[in-house]
Amino acid sequence: MSTGGVLRPPALRPGDEVRVVAPAGPVAAEQVERGMAVLAGWGLRPRLARHALGRHGYLAGTDEQRAADLVEALADPAVRGVFCTRGGYGSQRIADRLDPAAVRRDPKVVCGYSDVTALHLALWRTARLAGVHGPVVAWDDQRCPAESAESLRTAVMGAAPTVVARSPLEASAPVAVPGRASGTLLGGNLSLLATSVGTADLPDLSGAILLVEEIGEPPYRVDRMLTQLRRSGVLAGLAGVALGQFTGCADRQGVDVAQVLGERLGDLGVPVLGGLPLGHGQTPRTVGLGVPATLDTVAGTLTVEPAVRPA
Repeated sequence: MSTGGVLRPPALRPGDEVRVVAPAGPVAAEQVERGMAVLAGWGLRPRLARHALGRHGYLAGTDEQRAADLVEALADPAVRGVFCTRGGYGSQRIADRLDPAAVRRDPKVVCGYSDVTALHLALWRTARLAGVHGPVVAWDDQRCPAESAESLRTAVMGAAPTVVARSPLEASAPVAVPGRASGTLLGGNLSLLATSVGTADLPDLSGAILLVEEIGEPPYRVDRMLTQLRRSGVLAGLAGVALGQFTGCADRQGVDVAQVLGERLGDLGVPVLGGLPLGHGQTPRTVGLGVPATLDTVAGTLTVEPAVRPA
């Protein structure tokens, strides 16, 4: 179903088969087993793709293997959702092998974040498929407790807006440019957005709310990536910026990451809200991508329409 140019897949229901794929880095079987147990606990029927536990250097199998698993999952009418095992690196290497016609014929829930940002961008460009920015199947109960699991469940099995509240504990929390803005929520991992500059997959962000999160990058690298986005011109027409978790981006040279975020984004003339628990940090929430959202710095909230429609 397409609403306003956005292709929203049906919400998942108990009994639905969901395919677990590895488009990027390799992962330990026990972590995947735990994530599959979480999905099965909701009544879903998770099934591993053929190469989901593979390894080819720093990738979960060759490009051909990883792409085949993903393309097959997106085309199989028995599969109603596609969940990624982890991020890491490798999604960009297979993004051009997707079959957008198959996605448009039978849209499915596609869930992941981090390196999976590349797939969300490609699926948005080629099929206008709304994606799900949420935890991966390599599940960590300490990082993703029951609250995170419930957020993911309601995002893929419900059809109600998600309200994400600012947390003062997040590294990006000090960053705020007052205002209220509405627009399509796009984005994800900063590194993937920066490396998408110059490709067809980086979307037109005019009127959009840009979601940005990152892990393990010192402030000067965050500065470099944001500066690249600025210089490319893609940030010029933004409606607002939603700052997620900047995990392990600690002060290393006398500069805090929040200071960098404020300097590089604070003069765009749009509302900016930091402190949103979206990304690699503790107790992350799940939100849709490619769907309408509203950023309110006074309320300290990001409200996102569902990425799925009632089944």
